[in-house]
Amino acid sequence: MTLILSSKFADFLTVRAPREYLEGTTAAGKTTVGIVKFMLRVADSDIKFHIIAGADKGTVEKNVINAERGLIDEMDGLAEYWPGGHGKTGLPHIEYKTPKGTKIIYVCGYDNKRRWQKVLGGQVGCVYIDEVNIADMEFMREITHRCEYMMTTSNPDDPSLDVYKEFINRSRPLRRYIKDYPKELLEELNEPPVKGWIHWYFTFYDNAALTQEQIQIKIDSVPSGTKMFKNKIQGLRGKATGLVFAQFGKDNILTEEQARQYRFKRYTCGIDTAYSQNSPDTITYMFIGITECGKCIVLDEEVYNNKMIENPIAPSDNIMNLIAFLERNKRKWGFARNSYLDNADQATMMEWKKFKRLKGSIFNLANAWKKTLIITRIELMQDWIKNLNYLVVDHCKEHIRELGVYSWKDDEYAPEDKNDHTINGSQYGWLPYKHEINTVNPLIDKE
Repeated sequence: MTLILSSKFADFLTVRAPREYLEGTTAAGKTTVGIVKFMLRVADSDIKFHIIAGADKGTVEKNVINAERGLIDEMDGLAEYWPGGHGKTGLPHIEYKTPKGTKIIYVCGYDNKRRWQKVLGGQVGCVYIDEVNIADMEFMREITHRCEYMMTTSNPDDPSLDVYKEFINRSRPLRRYIKDYPKELLEELNEPPVKGWIHWYFTFYDNAALTQEQIQIKIDSVPSGTKMFKNKIQGLRGKATGLVFAQFGKDNILTEEQARQYRFKRYTCGIDTAYSQNSPDTITYMFIGITECGKCIVLDEEVYNNKMIENPIAPSDNIMNLIAFLERNKRKWGFARNSYLDNADQATMMEWKKFKRLKGSIFNLANAWKKTLIITRIELMQDWIKNLNYLVVDHCKEHIRELGVYSWKDDEYAPEDKNDHTINGSQYGWLPYKHEINTVNPLIDKE
C-alpha cells in the first residue's frame, strides 16, 4: 500500500534517535507512520527480539497490528502474526522477515504483569508502546533500560501523570519544528533533558492523507470550549473528563503587564498549609487583587512541599516566609492588610499570635471563612472563569496546573481531595470579598 507522507513525517522517518515520543491530535497519523518507522528500525537492528506493547493484547491487535493501514497491511508478505504463539515461541508474537534474518516481535499488554515479565527476561532491540499515557509505570521503568530504541505514541492526558515527568517531559523537539508547538505544550517539556530523546508533535494537518474537508468534519464534531476539544482537536494535555474547571483556558491567563492595566480596589492573601513530609500536599500562599471593575486576579503564588526539601518548614518558619511574601508583593503590587489561613491549622495561628505580640506587624492574619460550602465556592469560580472575571498571572504555574487537573470524584458530586492546595488558598483569600467580584448568575450564593 502507498503511504502518503507530509514533509514532517518524511523527515521523521529519516531521523535516528534512541527515544522518540509521539504526541498530538486525533487522526494525525502517529500510529500509521510510527509503526512503519518502528519496523524499519527492527529490520536494521542486530538484535533478534523486540516488543510491541499496549493496554492489552486485544487493543494492540486492534490499534496497531490488524488496523486498516496497520502493521500487517504495511508489511504485507513480510510479517506474520501468531496470537497464540508458534513453533518454539509460545508467547504472542510477530515473525518478521528482514535482510538480517527473521526477527521476533513479542506482543504484550502492560495490564498483565505476569505476561510482560515473561518478555522482559533479557535485552531487546526495539520497543513500541501504544498509548503510553495509560501505561503501567512499573512496566515503563523496567522496559526502558532493557532496549536500544523506544518509540511511544500518546493521547493528551492529565499533565500530572508520572509518565510525563519521568519520560516524555525529558525529551525535546527538533529546533526546526518548535514553531509548530502550542506554547502550553512546549512549557510542559520542562524536566532535565536527556541527550537524543526527541519529542514529536503531530496534528491532522501533518496527515497528508486527510483532506481539508475531512479535517473540518473532525473539528466540527467536537464542541468548542470542552476538554475533549482541547485534547482531541488542539492536541493539548488535560484530563478529558471530570474536570471541575473545564472552561479555564488561555483567555484566563494574563501577563504581569496586562494585569497592571487594571485599577485594584483591594489586595488579599490566602494560605493553605500541610507540614507532612510523607505526602504531596503543599504549603501555599496566594496573593490576589480585586479590581474596581470586579475581577479577581491571582497575582502571585509561593508553594513549598516538605517532602521535597532538605530542611522541612515548621509553623514558625512559615510565619517568616509569609511575611517575606507579603512584603515582596506590597512593594510590587500593594498592601494586603488581611490574610486568611486555613482554620484547621491552629499551630500556625498560635505562632502568628506569638510573633505579633513580641515583634508586632502591619499585617493581620485571620482564620479562613469556611461557611461558604465547597460546592458553592466552585460554582462561583466556574461563573467567574466563564465570564473572564477570574484571571491568573502567567508565572503562577502551580495554580494554573491545578486549575487544569482538579477533578470530580467518580462516585459523588464532590471534588477529589488533591490538586487543590493553591485553589483552596485562593478561595481563602477571596471568600471575605466574594460580593465584590462580578457574578453573572444571581442565583449563586445568597449569603
